[in-house]
Amino acid sequence: MAFRADESAKAGLASVLDYLVPRPQYLEEAERQRSREALLDIADRLGPVVEAYPSWHPLVRNYTDDRSPATYPSDRCGYKGLDHTKYFANGFITCPYTDGREVIESVRALPYHPAATVDAEILDVKLYNPSCTPILVTCNWEKPLNPDRSIPLSVAMPLLLEKELACVWEAQVGETWESMRSYFLGRPHGSRSSLFVNQETGQTMKKIWEALIGTGMYGPIMVGR
Repeated sequence: MAFRADESAKAGLASVLDYLVPRPQYLEEAERQRSREALLDIADRLGPVVEAYPSWHPLVRNYTDDRSPATYPSDRCGYKGLDHTKYFANGFITCPYTDGREVIESVRALPYHPAATVDAEILDVKLYNPSCTPILVTCNWEKPLNPDRSIPLSVAMPLLLEKELACVWEAQVGETWESMRSYFLGRPHGSRSSLFVNQETGQTMKKIWEALIGTGMYGPIMVGR
């Protein structure tokens, strides 16, 4: 089935509203509406709801085991205290049953990268459950996004290469685009595009990756995956 970005974005937003707007038994309708409006505003600012990030994305790139890339925020890439978390293309919301300080401090401790800064703030609305502390973590790109709000090739490609070239000396086989595209494109995705990169960018990324594994630098190309 062809990848339809608009349909995926619409379905993702509906799922986040259903998950993060507190149930009527926990919050009065006026407050629930305020929570819903805040989520819609966040989606407008941070882009569509996603299932997972590309492994090179600034929000997850700080994993230390290059043989096992991270595609969603966790302690593997520097975060502490995350709970009840939903992802957007350029940020995520987490709702721990704490005061949220652990999350904020872990975000502040993330290493600097010139492509983007990662910030965190406590939201002034109730999300998931009134007892939680909703925290918004944002990826703030240094270069502007494309007009379609996708990540430019000039940003995505060097971020990808930074992570993948670090693996070359320990690699035993060259992984094909088909086996790596969930890591390179994020989820949901199609054959060469996703909610992070458009078709043109994804096609060029594929060509560059195929040229890299074609050199033999990672070892023989793995077949059958």
